Amino acid sequence: MHTADKAAPSSTAATTVTWVLAALLGGSLLAACTSTPTQQSTGEAIDDGVVTAKVKAALIEDPLTKVHQINVETFQGTVQLSGFVEDDEARNRALQLARDVDGVKRVKDAMEVRNSTT
Repeated sequence: MHTADKAAPSSTAATTVTWVLAALLGGSLLAACTSTPTQQSTGEAIDDGVVTAKVKAALIEDPLTKVHQINVETFQGTVQLSGFVEDDEARNRALQLARDVDGVKRVKDAMEVRNSTT
């Protein structure tokens, strides 16, 4: 029985070490999947890519905005529209189209009105 008593502590120690390593590894993996204000998780990047595609599709489908050079960037649900439009009507329409897309939390306007007559 003394042999079994001696084996139990090392087995318990090995189990404890295994659990500690698993907890550390699991914590590291969770930290890698979370986002920070300047970085995003893989899931957020995929979601942002989908939002960007939907906003671009909406801009292309609309007769008022399809002819303009409007760039779309998305970060953590915030969409930024940049580029050039001919007038405020086109700018406002682009902003509204972006706001109406599912998954958009906020829209930033970095577009410039460029008159085709100047």
